[in-house]
Amino acid sequence: MRQLIITTVAALLGCTTLWRATDGFRAITAEGARRVQISANPEPVPSVVLETMDGSWQSLNNPDSPVLLEFIYTTCPTICQTSGGDFAELRDFLLQYNLQVPMFSVSFDPGTDTLENMQDYAKWHTATGMPWTVGRPLPQDLEPLLDLFRITVIPDGWGGYQHNVAVLLINREGAFSGAFDTRDYNAIRAALEKEL
Repeated sequence: MRQLIITTVAALLGCTTLWRATDGFRAITAEGARRVQISANPEPVPSVVLETMDGSWQSLNNPDSPVLLEFIYTTCPTICQTSGGDFAELRDFLLQYNLQVPMFSVSFDPGTDTLENMQDYAKWHTATGMPWTVGRPLPQDLEPLLDLFRITVIPDGWGGYQHNVAVLLINREGAFSGAFDTRDYNAIRAALEKEL
């Protein structure tokens, strides 16, 4: 009997710990937990402008529409190229459903990502400026943006970076309200349709 009580208490403690760690069994990974928390607690996005690939300035917020964004650096030879391809496919997928919302690939390496580099990245991935453009924030806005959107950027020692990748949603109220896998097109479409 004593062994049964000890086993039951241990199982209950384990379930309680797992419940807390997985946000009520809604998330199995740390990234999943991050996404659940973002969705449950939208955070206001400050008024930030980006210098876009054509040299103009655009606000990251749009009072008329939700906004999608991703964080990249244009000289990345691997994951950013893949996510850029996914972003192009997402744009085309959304257009099939008549969903044209502003889309930004935001550089977290604005010192290296010159207008020419942003234009090359855009050309390679078919970003034409509408609805999708490539831009870079002012240096003083970069860290607050990375903190808000919970982007982790770690120099890799070879001039590049390790970083997390997701499609991020700013809702019509100007709050960061969603993070999605780059290929989870149906979930992104459903989130946009709720906003429109």
